[in-house]
Order: sequence, then structure tokens, then C-alpha cells
Amino acid sequence: MADGRKIAVVQIAGLVARRIMCWKQAGEMVRTGERFGLIRFGSRLDVYLPQGVHPQVALGQTTVAGETVIALIGQDAPARVARVE
Repeated sequence: MADGRKIAVVQIAGLVARRIMCWKQAGEMVRTGERFGLIRFGSRLDVYLPQGVHPQVALGQTTVAGETVIALIGQDAPARVARVE
């Protein structure tokens, strides 16, 4: 981010998948909405946000790449409260 904060992501393949593609190198900048990789067959992506970032998703919530807003950065918005069933 321009202010020096960093967001980290980890692509994790499931037992069956073993199909992860990443088009970026460690430390390379990614713009909002830009795709940086692909995970096939239902594996997962862990996202690590810096302090002061307001999450907009709940634990266990299904998200859609390029559509779901994961967090608001540098805005005065409270964290969203959601219930996952």
C-alpha cells in the first residue's frame, strides 16, 4: 500500500487439488481487483490484513474473486457483523 502497510496472502491447495498458479512474485505490487493467481478445485486463500483495516466478511463466509469486498482500508467504516450458517 502507498502508506507502507502490507497485506499478505497465502494460496493453499487441498489434498486433491494440487493445482495452484501464481503469476506474481513475492513482494510484487497488486492493484485493486487485479488477479494474481488461480486455485482450482476448492482450495483456499488465507488473507492477512494489517492493523486498522476493517474486515467486511465473516469467518467461513464464501467469497467470489473480483466481486467480494474483503476489507475497507483507510476508511471510517466499522467492521461488518455477519452470521454464517
